[in-house]
Amino acid sequence: MTAAGAVYDRGYRPYDGPRGGRGAARIALWRLSVRRALGLRRSWRQKVLPWGLLVIATIPAIVNVGVAYLTRDTPARDFSFITYRGYVGVSTALLLFVAVAAPDVVCPDRRHRVLTLVFARPLDGRDYVLAKVGAIATIVFGFAFLPHVVLFLGQMLVATEGALAYLTDHLDVLWRVPLAVALLTIYFASAGVAVAATTARRVVGGVAILALFLVATIVAGPLVAVAGGSSAWALLDLPALPLHLRDLVFLGQVDPDGPLGGVRAGGAGAIAAYVLVVTVSLGFLLLRYRGAGGE
Repeated sequence: MTAAGAVYDRGYRPYDGPRGGRGAARIALWRLSVRRALGLRRSWRQKVLPWGLLVIATIPAIVNVGVAYLTRDTPARDFSFITYRGYVGVSTALLLFVAVAAPDVVCPDRRHRVLTLVFARPLDGRDYVLAKVGAIATIVFGFAFLPHVVLFLGQMLVATEGALAYLTDHLDVLWRVPLAVALLTIYFASAGVAVAATTARRVVGGVAILALFLVATIVAGPLVAVAGGSSAWALLDLPALPLHLRDLVFLGQVDPDGPLGGVRAGGAGAIAAYVLVVTVSLGFLLLRYRGAGGE
């Protein structure tokens, strides 16, 4: 018996379509990373966590609007169990998303050794870092900001004084919330991707991110308690660090009742620590992915 075979007549021809250049390559890498982090075009299991966290983060806004609607004609009409400033703090729950998504968008590239191909042209390490951190930051910002939009629009619709009056009285929210959320987003995205870039295994990267922030909180808590509840040691609490900047945005100072309330120049210290973490994270990433050295 002779073996059966088949001949396929397939040829190749040069690409003569539009060439987007370096900018288009950046956007393509960013879009691919966003799609992967959100679980798009992947199995339903990959979609549960990101979309589930969005639902969880939005529930307080829905409940608050519902309570405001039910009590709008009662003496308790001004009751609100969550404020815009406090809602930014709820967004720290998205740290879990960062711990899962950041390793998912960088670790496979190292594990499958595709960085040399990515950096062939026209991308370089700066483009890669910008696309990866930008992808995580875009999603975190969207997931953290959307619940505030639901809360604001809902409060406008149920306000007893009318939607226009509510909008006029809360114009400052329109810039304070996006700024505070952006600060939180940049912080978690840069730090999360930097930690994930130290390993090629997604599970290890996720555990490392959670461990870093958890250990920082565990270490800072007793030090602040020993110092009397207000101490510069609070700057070691990495998850709470962007919340100090949130207070600067909303209050113009750190929370007087917080761990930095009695610290002289506590606000300046929080800004310096924030800038240090973001700078070190981005600097490490740029060093890690210079050229094809990210392999």
